[in-house]
Amino acid sequence: MMMAIDGRRRSRAKLTPEIIAEIRRRLMLGEYQHDIAADLGVNQGRISEVNTGKR
Repeated sequence: MMMAIDGRRRSRAKLTPEIIAEIRRRLMLGEYQHDIAADLGVNQGRISEVNTGKR
């Protein structure tokens, strides 16, 4: 886990192969990254990483 600036713990969402497949499917359908991120409870940056192949 990571520590936030104020000392509270925050968890990192695990992107399973199933979630990554769902992200790719939704990206191919033309959905916006921020909408996918909101639905899955992850940061839009994670969606971008999947989209660009960095993850």
